[in-house]
Amino acid sequence: MNCNEIEKLIYDYHWLRKEVSRLEKIVFGFSVPIKSIGVTQYGLEAAMPKGSLLKSEAELAALDVRERRLYKRLNMYRKKVFAIEKIAELHLVDDQELTLMDCMMEGMSYRAIAAHLGLSREKVRTLKNEMIGHIHQNCHFLHELKDDKCTV
Repeated sequence: MNCNEIEKLIYDYHWLRKEVSRLEKIVFGFSVPIKSIGVTQYGLEAAMPKGSLLKSEAELAALDVRERRLYKRLNMYRKKVFAIEKIAELHLVDDQELTLMDCMMEGMSYRAIAAHLGLSREKVRTLKNEMIGHIHQNCHFLHELKDDKCTV
């Protein structure tokens, strides 16, 4: 991915999260919380057998054309949302960059971000370009998103 695609991906985060939730409700009948997958349980809850929240292979094979298309899109959007959250969690250490990233993830404009941080729009643009360059150099898993998009 180039720097412009990474910036677009970050700005698309706010609607991608909403779309993932909407698609989960259509495909699964409820929204699957991403954070609770793989959480350890204790006591009787841990000992009791549980069914999977996701659809089985037989159910996936029985999906109609529309549901299959929505399921593919859901998986692609989930990967993008997870990648953006991983960037914010692991690869940004500067407080100003983290705040800038959060504002971009909310879809705020340069003017709104500049007012929020108390900086000029040009300074925000410079910080953003440095942050995107840092992400482009260090986050190699983003390049896999581009490859996945081409194969789907």
